[in-house]
Amino acid sequence: MPTSRSREYDLVLFGATGFTGRLTADYLARHAPASCRWALAGRDRARLAAVREQLVTLEPACAELPLLTADVNDPAALQRLARCARVVITTVGPYIRYGEPLVAACAVAGTDYVDLTGEPEFVDRVWLRHHRDAEANGARIVHCCGFDSIPHDLGAYFTVQQLPADEPLQVDGFVRAGGRFSGGTYHSAITALSRLGSYRRVAAERRAREAVPQGRRVRGRKGRIHYRRELHAWAVPFPTIDPQVVLRSARALDRYGPDFRYGHYLLLKRIGAVAGLLGAVSAALALAQFTPTRDWLLAKKAPGDGPSESERAEGWFKVRFLGRAAGGRSVVCEVGGGDPGYGETSRMLAESALCLAFDPLPQRCGQLTPAVAMGDALLARLRAAGISFEIIAAP
Repeated sequence: MPTSRSREYDLVLFGATGFTGRLTADYLARHAPASCRWALAGRDRARLAAVREQLVTLEPACAELPLLTADVNDPAALQRLARCARVVITTVGPYIRYGEPLVAACAVAGTDYVDLTGEPEFVDRVWLRHHRDAEANGARIVHCCGFDSIPHDLGAYFTVQQLPADEPLQVDGFVRAGGRFSGGTYHSAITALSRLGSYRRVAAERRAREAVPQGRRVRGRKGRIHYRRELHAWAVPFPTIDPQVVLRSARALDRYGPDFRYGHYLLLKRIGAVAGLLGAVSAALALAQFTPTRDWLLAKKAPGDGPSESERAEGWFKVRFLGRAAGGRSVVCEVGGGDPGYGETSRMLAESALCLAFDPLPQRCGQLTPAVAMGDALLARLRAAGISFEIIAAP
C-alpha cells in the first residue's frame, strides 16, 4: 500500500474549484495536520489560484499550496496526478460521465482514492473494470465518502458492534434530513434516473461475478410504506446507494454475524409529504428518459449552484438505527450532524482522505466501502470532528 512518504503529496484535491471542492479545501485548510503535504488540482489554473487566495484568509500557510492542472479528458495528466499523490480526493461529477479515468489512473498507480458519489452504476462499473488492478497494485478505491453513504455505512457498523457477534442480526435505518441540494447533486440524480436500464445491466453483471460470503447470509429487507409509532413518522423505502453500501460491508466483515438483514427508509411526518415525494420522483423518472425533457430538467439548476452559508447553517440530518439480535437483545443508535449535503459531506470526505493517508488501517485493497477500508479509525475521526454516533437505548 502507498503508505511511505516517497510521493510528493499526501493528498491531492481534484475539483477544488467546484462547490463541494471549495468546501473540502476550506476544511483541509483548517484541519489538516501541519505536516500534511497537499495540493489543489483542476482544469483552470487561474480558478485554482483564486481558491488558494481564499484559503490564505483561513490559514496563511496555504499561500504555498501547489496548483496542479489536469482534465478528465487527458489521461496522461491524470496519470501524473495519481503518481504524485498517496491519496486523491475527487469532487468532479456526475461521476458516470467524468469519474472513471481518474479511478483507472489511481488503480494502476497504487494510489488511494476517495469520492462522494451516490451513483450506483458508476460504483459497479468501477468494480467490474478496475477492482482487480487496484488489488494488484495496492490501491484502496473508496467511493461514497459523503452523506452518501458514510452516516449509513458507519452507523450500521456502529450499531452492529453493540449486538452479539454470533447471532442473526436485523438492522433498520431511518433517515431524516433538512437542507438544500446543489446543482451538481441535482445533475447527478437526473443523470442516474435517465440510465436505469444501463444500471440494471451493470448491476446484474457485478452480481454474477462477485463472490458471496461462505457460511453466512447477508440480505436486504424489502420494505413497504408504513407508519412507525415510536418514530412518529411515515417510513418510506429509500432505494439509494446507501443500503447497497451497508450490505457490501456486511458481506466483507464477519462481525455482522451469521445472518444479517438490513432495511433502509426515509422518514416523513405527513402522509401528504409521502404522496408528494412519490409523485415528484415518478415525474422526474418519466421526464429523464427523453433528451428534450431531460435537458429541460437539467436546465433548472446550474452544476455550480449550491446553498448559501446561512442555508447550510440551518441544515441537519439524523439517521436512527434499530438493531435486534435473534436472541432478543436490541439497541437503538443514532448518527447526527449538520448540513448533510455540503457542510458535513466535505467534512466526511476530507476526514476519509486524512484517515487513508495517516491512520493505521486494515491491510485491504481494491474497491472497498468506508466501513471495510477504515472502520474504527474513521469512526473515531468523525466523532472527534463533531459528527455524533450515539447509543439512544439499550437493554
